Amino acid sequence: MTTAYPLHWPAGTPRTASRTRSKFSTTIAGAVKNVMDELRRFGNDSGKRVEDIVISSNVSLAETRPSDPGIAVYFRWEKIDCCISIDRYQKTEENLQAVARVIEAERTKLRHGGLNIVRTSFRGYAHLPPPKGADGQLAAPWWQVLGFTNLPSLTSAEVAYRDLVKKHHPDAGGDAAKFNQITDAIRAARIELSRAA
Repeated sequence: MTTAYPLHWPAGTPRTASRTRSKFSTTIAGAVKNVMDELRRFGNDSGKRVEDIVISSNVSLAETRPSDPGIAVYFRWEKIDCCISIDRYQKTEENLQAVARVIEAERTKLRHGGLNIVRTSFRGYAHLPPPKGADGQLAAPWWQVLGFTNLPSLTSAEVAYRDLVKKHHPDAGGDAAKFNQITDAIRAARIELSRAA
């Protein structure tokens, strides 16, 4: 389940290594209003309601300036579960305002390019939940599936993957569910580590 607090960052999306200041001048409350207004306008412009909105962050009543200012805005549009996540800026309200600007840009695409262009774009925001194991619980992060305690290099991940595949391949008497978990893990590793490179 997606949580508003603490920050629920989408799986497979890399974090920003070095954050900058933005030119936005807003408050958290103002930025939240801007995001909600842009999502409502986008729904009106597209003729398809935006639903199930969750704004996830590390902001709380006790902590308005968290050390991790990232923002992840989850919503559902035209049967697509979407997430726009930004942690480029130093302040939570700046990242939230950036999300509002991204949605505003999608409204511009809609006006000039039509619904099909926006559908294609929103598939890029599609948020897939983390994979679940056979017991229905969330599976371990990909690096743990591949046998690491923290993020390895892509080369190390590939080596571990090849070793595990030999051991768990169904043709060699291995478990199909474990094999699929290993295959999903290397896919996630390739996406995350190639983006970080």
